[in-house]
Amino acid sequence: TCASPLIFILSPGSDPLSDLLRFAENSAKRVESVSLGQGQGPIAQNWINQGALLGFWVVLMNCHLAKSFLPRLEQICDTQLSDSANTNPDFRLWLTSYPSDIFPVSILENGVKITNEPPREFRSALLRLYESDPVNDKRFFQETTKPDKWRKLMYGLCFFHCLIRMRRSYGPIGWNIPYEFNENDLRISLRQLKMFLEE
Repeated sequence: TCASPLIFILSPGSDPLSDLLRFAENSAKRVESVSLGQGQGPIAQNWINQGALLGFWVVLMNCHLAKSFLPRLEQICDTQLSDSANTNPDFRLWLTSYPSDIFPVSILENGVKITNEPPREFRSALLRLYESDPVNDKRFFQETTKPDKWRKLMYGLCFFHCLIRMRRSYGPIGWNIPYEFNENDLRISLRQLKMFLEE
């Protein structure tokens, strides 16, 4: 409901924003997002007020970084959003946060918690990539002048991504510096690869 915040509990390398934006687009919902940090509290509060009034979705990212704003967010969730007479039923408040001791317990108790754990085996990790953005977008996948080369290169990059992600489970053995090759890195790499292939 509009009174319950939806909380993405993040794990290393996960970024639910692109999936959320695609879901909002498919649902024909307007989304406004704020990456919390220094000085973003009043902006976030303004979007929450407008979203509750007009019925669009608000995403507050990185709540674990907004220690000074979290008490105010708790107050907003406990008073303003629970008043169903003044809150549009289409409004949704989405929050993203790493597990943190400073996150308000009342928001966790009243909210819907969502987590996105990475797959534990190689094959399921590769299948998950092919079901995610931008690979599952038919236009991105098929609109190329060199389809055979593009499919092979894309498979190679996705394979490499899964290999790097799975390799982390072995710890520092054989790796001097651990690198977090996350989903955003893969998206950017795929777009760059396609751009270079089309040149």
